[in-house]
Amino acid sequence: MNEELGITIGTEARAARQHLGLTQAEVAERIGLVHPVYNRLERGKMLPSVPSLYRLCRELRVSPEKLMGLTATGDVRKDTREKPKKEEDAPELRRLLHLARKLDAEDLAALLHVATALAR
Repeated sequence: MNEELGITIGTEARAARQHLGLTQAEVAERIGLVHPVYNRLERGKMLPSVPSLYRLCRELRVSPEKLMGLTATGDVRKDTREKPKKEEDAPELRRLLHLARKLDAEDLAALLHVATALAR
């Protein structure tokens, strides 16, 4: 394993995950890994498979070049993390939506009631 590449991928994945306001467990579940394996990936102790790298890039909304610390030409680049562009992109809202999708109809209705009351 290329240790430097593993550390770079792990560092970039952690930064992107935190930027999105997600937990390691949430990202692991979304990309089809168990939490301990994803934890090892973020610590730079392992490299992801190509399919896992693809799913990770899609879920964290980063390019493979960004995740590996490269530019499109293969040169190392500096960190240029983007901020959310719209209110809907706020990490808290994305996390709330992800959790809401897991609720059954009754719990979802209760959540909607609470949110409506809080918004008044």
